[in-house]
Amino acid sequence: MSIQYYSDSKIFKLDSQNTSYVLQVESHGYLLHLYYGALIPDAELGYLSYTCYHQHHMPRVEMEGPVYFSKDVNRMEYSCNGCGDFRGSALSIVGSIGTADTDIQYVSHKIYEGKPKIEGQPATYAEENEAQTLEILCKDHVSGAEVTLFYTVFSNYGAMTRHVAVRNTSDSAMNIQRVFSTCLDFHDARDMDVIHLYGNWGREQRFERTSLLHGTQSVGSKRGGSSHMHNPFIAICSHDATEEFGDVYGINLVYTGNFMASAEMDCDGGARVLMGINPDGFSWCLEAGEVFYTPEAVMVYSNEGLGGMSRIFHRLYRNNLCRGPWKNKKRPILINNWEATYFDFNEEKLYDIAKTASELGIEMLVMDDGWFGSRNSSESALGDWFVNEEKLKGGLGKLTEHVNALGMKFGIWFEPEMVSRDSELFRTHPEWALQTPGRHMSIARHQYVLDMSRQDVRDYLFDCIKKVLDNANIAYVKWDFNRSLTEVGSALLENKRQQEVFHRYVLGLYDLLEKLLNAYPDLLLEGCASGGGRFDPAWLYYAPQIWTSDDTDAIERLDIQYGTSMCYPSSAMGSHVSACPNHQIGRNTSLQTRGDVAMAGTFGYELDITKLSDEEKEIVRKQCADYHKYYDVIHYGDLYRLISPWKDRTRCAWSYVSEDKSEAFVTYVVIRCDIHERYYLRLAGLDPNRRYLNETTGQILSGSTWMNAGICIQERLQDFTSRTFHFVAVD
Repeated sequence: MSIQYYSDSKIFKLDSQNTSYVLQVESHGYLLHLYYGALIPDAELGYLSYTCYHQHHMPRVEMEGPVYFSKDVNRMEYSCNGCGDFRGSALSIVGSIGTADTDIQYVSHKIYEGKPKIEGQPATYAEENEAQTLEILCKDHVSGAEVTLFYTVFSNYGAMTRHVAVRNTSDSAMNIQRVFSTCLDFHDARDMDVIHLYGNWGREQRFERTSLLHGTQSVGSKRGGSSHMHNPFIAICSHDATEEFGDVYGINLVYTGNFMASAEMDCDGGARVLMGINPDGFSWCLEAGEVFYTPEAVMVYSNEGLGGMSRIFHRLYRNNLCRGPWKNKKRPILINNWEATYFDFNEEKLYDIAKTASELGIEMLVMDDGWFGSRNSSESALGDWFVNEEKLKGGLGKLTEHVNALGMKFGIWFEPEMVSRDSELFRTHPEWALQTPGRHMSIARHQYVLDMSRQDVRDYLFDCIKKVLDNANIAYVKWDFNRSLTEVGSALLENKRQQEVFHRYVLGLYDLLEKLLNAYPDLLLEGCASGGGRFDPAWLYYAPQIWTSDDTDAIERLDIQYGTSMCYPSSAMGSHVSACPNHQIGRNTSLQTRGDVAMAGTFGYELDITKLSDEEKEIVRKQCADYHKYYDVIHYGDLYRLISPWKDRTRCAWSYVSEDKSEAFVTYVVIRCDIHERYYLRLAGLDPNRRYLNETTGQILSGSTWMNAGICIQERLQDFTSRTFHFVAVD
């Protein structure tokens, strides 16, 4: 069994194939964290619980005898506010007496096979033989809050998930001020670093690593989405951790709304990490008998460095988070018309793009923004989801028929959560937009945000989308989200519940997405939020791919895709070959380099393919063929980051190795060339005892040689050039 309870010592031990997580119920019923790390076989672990020296001013639990217990210095499994633990709190509830002090103690537990769903929210899933779950029921005997801590261990991964349920067993309402999905206390973090992914529009998921300092370091979002600025991911690692060596603890929140992740080192070198819904702007009125569920936090431990952590996340998300037929089905190569036409298109232009694309091996045309209402710029018509037949004469059905006749699928762009100020919808239903009475409504991109907490808004949007999908053969939807939430008030909620709107908005979004996919189970959905503004695991539950960034420049994408790969697989990263000079930053890169970088994702094109030269069209034809040739190793193989673009600003390299280690695909990009151009690129992840053919050079050497001596690259490569290498085992 993955989870064991030892009644004599009151210890819980949660094991995967390579990790152990240990907690204990101490004599007063408080849960103590004892250990998290590499797999340990022993069960006699009570000695890890210790009593520190307590200064007289430290609050302590009253007990008989000489031993004092203080929550302020012990490693608490799930920290509470106001009762003696002065570090960051995972839980704070205001009960009927009006104070915010919260104190939970163990009541009971149960262990069972499989994994429960979280009501109304996305989460990882498991068959009974894949995972085991521990539920620990605790209670605050003053407020009447029952708090259930959920732990699910995936036996084949170094991964576990956590979430929390709060039930009001009292006779009156209580108010949840903060409720985090996970709390993790470290005994000694003085030699550890904290890693997070920061950014902005067009420069998402930038890697940053700093020493863990005394005090609190935190990242988060208050924008209504997980945001471009900070991804809902944090990692704690040893100072000496590298790509393939050292202890790494990664935490990723399955949530697409406001979040907070914090790492706090206390005075004696211990540390507490919290991850969950951002308490800033959040509260939840929980009536008697009601239950509140937090989002799920995914926790990964690896003693094989950052690369080991990433590969666990990738396997878990590919196999136990993504759903539906597109989970393991090969995604079509698409061409999106946005950078080719922007708003200026008609059915003839789109057909010409599709016809040329089909001749080169591209498999789907995606019609982007501008097909609906009076939409000829970003200033109008969001919410008016009916086809503009002046622009698309004959309607959408006729266009899709023509595209399908070329052997291509057809996809379409929506931005359902938004409404233009200049739209029929807003003129008819201004109350459907988020707003605060008496306060000016902030505008961004000429649009407001619809109140997704409202059932009538969601019903309207579903009906609009359904009419479009039912009247044309549409295989793919790109779901966009182009501004942050402000004046977050709902006309339907009473005053005491207005701070619930941020979370209710997210729950409403999940409800609409679930309804859409139930109605159209074969639909390929791609998430987008001005690029990577909502690149989070919650979206992967609904959409197996997410547009990684609006910045499609190949060199910029090295940083963006490298950072994203910390916890998200290549199969999730929307990545396209776009026009040059690049429309975002103006850089020129070769079509080959653009293709090699885009191949590290879902792959597609975003340019006017009708204007390519014959030579360029041949390159595209080869890229499409290579996509199919290398699809399996890229999308299902293990990623090894070989050269980091943020450590060595001159070059970047990565590889994919099939799970059976019979194949590897390597990409190498020069960012800035050197006058003395000779470089040894050492591989990783191969079987050292097998021999591999480098198809580019014809050399056959052992995996050990390729990993220790490497490829000798003597070719003089200019700035922004790339090379790929394919290795196959020959014995």
